[in-house]
Amino acid sequence: MVGFKATDVPPTATVKFLGAGTAACIADLITFPLDTAKVRLQIQGESQGSFRSAAGAQYRGVLGTILTMVRTEGPRSLYSGLVAGLQRQMSFASVRIGLYDSVKQFYTKGSERTSPNVARNAIVNCAELVTYDIIKDTILKAHLMTDDLPCHFLSAFGAGFCTTVIASPVDVVKTRYMNSALGQYSSAGHCALTMLRKEGPQAFYKGFMPSFLRLGSWNVVMFVTYEQLKRALMAACTSREAPF
Repeated sequence: MVGFKATDVPPTATVKFLGAGTAACIADLITFPLDTAKVRLQIQGESQGSFRSAAGAQYRGVLGTILTMVRTEGPRSLYSGLVAGLQRQMSFASVRIGLYDSVKQFYTKGSERTSPNVARNAIVNCAELVTYDIIKDTILKAHLMTDDLPCHFLSAFGAGFCTTVIASPVDVVKTRYMNSALGQYSSAGHCALTMLRKEGPQAFYKGFMPSFLRLGSWNVVMFVTYEQLKRALMAACTSREAPF
């Protein structure tokens, strides 16, 4: 068994919320430069127009973008907006992840057939949570691994890839729209249609590799940390409540 051993007592809501928020903040601290690089690559050349050639691109690849930012703007530029990001993760992620776990247990309790319905209803808003759950459950049911750190790592990595495939088009449109000049697009839908007409379907997956590196690493750090924090906190609570 790698990592903390699973306890027989299910984690409380407080443990889930606290563990999820803390794990998400740790993941953000580690992967924030990748997110900054991803955004820079996605909006690159937008202000100059679509005619700009690749030869005149300021950033080239994830590593090149990070090195260019450090050289021209300093290392602190990689963590621009970190405080707001951590505040968002501590509030939003704790509710999103902690609540999902509790709701899933509520709906699936006593009926295995309810799980696919929960997954289908939740896939749009929490792809990473659902895919992580599906991959992990599949691995455990097939007895390929035990419920410990390697299983959590593989499940989180797979969830990161699936989430990138699902979320990348929306992420690219959102980034383009929010960083466009005033009046350039009338709506996010107009932005998407303009991208499709001028650049083709491949435009929706611009910066896919940076997005995958960001989401893949974020999911691995977050889910592995979350699983271990849940077990550590429950072990601490159990040992404190145990009679001498």
